[in-house]
Amino acid sequence: MSRNDEVAARLEEFADLLAAKGVEYKPRAYRRAAENIREHPAAIEGLAAEGRDAVAEIDAVGDAISSKIIEYFETGEIAELEDLREELPVEMDALTRVEGVGPKTVGTLYEALEIRTLDDLEAAAEAGEIQEIKGFGAKTEGNILDGIAFARQASKRQLLGEALPRGEAVRSHLSDVDAVTRCELGGSLRRFRPTIGDIDVLAASDDPEAVVDAFTDWRETATVIEAGTSKASLRIEGVRVDLRVVDPGEFGAALQYFTGSKDHNVALRNRAIDRELKMNEYGVFDVSDVEDPDAGQRVGERVAGETEEGMYDALSLPWIPPELRENRGEIEAAAEDDLPDLVTTDAIRGDLHLHTEWSDGVNTIAEMVEGAAAFGHDYLCLTDHATGPGTVGGIGLADDELREQRAEIEDVAADAEIDVFAGVEANVGADGSISVGEDLLADLDLVVASPHAALDGDGTDRLVAAAEHPEVDIIGHPTGRRLNERSGLAVDIERLAAAAADAGTALEINANPQRLDLSGRRVQTALGQGATITINTDAHRPASYELIRYGVRTARRGWAEADDVLNARDADGIRSFVE
Repeated sequence: MSRNDEVAARLEEFADLLAAKGVEYKPRAYRRAAENIREHPAAIEGLAAEGRDAVAEIDAVGDAISSKIIEYFETGEIAELEDLREELPVEMDALTRVEGVGPKTVGTLYEALEIRTLDDLEAAAEAGEIQEIKGFGAKTEGNILDGIAFARQASKRQLLGEALPRGEAVRSHLSDVDAVTRCELGGSLRRFRPTIGDIDVLAASDDPEAVVDAFTDWRETATVIEAGTSKASLRIEGVRVDLRVVDPGEFGAALQYFTGSKDHNVALRNRAIDRELKMNEYGVFDVSDVEDPDAGQRVGERVAGETEEGMYDALSLPWIPPELRENRGEIEAAAEDDLPDLVTTDAIRGDLHLHTEWSDGVNTIAEMVEGAAAFGHDYLCLTDHATGPGTVGGIGLADDELREQRAEIEDVAADAEIDVFAGVEANVGADGSISVGEDLLADLDLVVASPHAALDGDGTDRLVAAAEHPEVDIIGHPTGRRLNERSGLAVDIERLAAAAADAGTALEINANPQRLDLSGRRVQTALGQGATITINTDAHRPASYELIRYGVRTARRGWAEADDVLNARDADGIRSFVE
């Protein structure tokens, strides 16, 4: 776990314990600070060493929270957090995995029954003790009991690559329902965050009950969590899916609202207020002549709501792509007509990082080339693992084997429909060394250098050294993270990106949904330093070429345009870059 993740986890625990005690407002502030620290490109320990002002430069981290972070690094703990733990000694993460149990409920259950663990919760529910607590009842107790088994194994957020196909299947099913006029995914899935909690689906219909019935009766449904006249929640393959059905005339407003993020929406609502408008999930309303704009959700004259574009237009803004809606400058850029022309999947011309049966891939060189041509690529680069620590199963090619492989690549390339480059994925050692001989590196068409071992601590120096190596063309999956498994190296992305830009080395977005490394925020920082990025799938079989869409969406979250992306260039453009 990186120190950023470590500190963020402490602040999230702080937020949950405060919420459990009924504290207002503060929990939200701590959660926002935790999210921004987790995604911040600089190592939090480095900022802490500089002092409170440096920490407080992170968005949503004020003096109070920055002081607690400094305290944590100086003493190893946060005294106020320790006090809260003593006051409320509960397994918060485990308990809040139970459907319907949030931090406030955990606080109530502890106060009433001293419930600390899932085992305590299960015993109390089975004994009928929970329904005796004011505000609960037999139905709530039954729902809690039903959710405990799932909570025992549902410890991780689902990956984007798992959630998106599930969400698309739900959307496809509902789009075929006669009563549905429009259906879209919302929430963090529509913003293409790398990990997802629940799947949010929004449908427009004049007959919401028919849509709910079609949703709950779907053959893929495992469990109906709840169902009303216009809302329902299911569990499909262990994942919660929430449906909301809205009036077609308000669909655009609902889609904008339920896409989020919260910070983006708050900034938009403030912009609306400045223009004597009221913006919410039902539309944009002119409240300039309304005595009390807070008298209801639909007060005033509605000026937008049917389309999402209309919602932004009512605020004198162009439509903002969902991937940008994180309140990281997108509203200001839109107001100045300076939004990026984001890269699209169609702009990607080839793949520069993939593997064959020569190392840990599944298919032959010829099969990978044929698959790339069939997928629509103009070129690809074969980059099997070089020998070195950290490769899967220890499989990697020695220099003489890489020379053998190059001969086969050239034979296949002679008859291929597309351009074929011969490369390698070399290992970046803990000291920044490259695990391939210098003479061979110079002979290869393209060199990807990636960290595979010693993936804890600060990796900035080793990656900068690799980026500055004259034969390295791409730094592959720079942090080495695997989502839900390891956070990877802490990296000063500003420094690495500046070094890579000066050296003419590209930084990779690894499109495998288990990685999505670099993250969107780090891409945005890297582009600010003038770095070039490349989006590659790290494919081990032809079917994995389709993963490129996840990398493109991550690039879009980082404000990347096609001109920023190495493999949006043609084959000659690749040759010019590596030369």
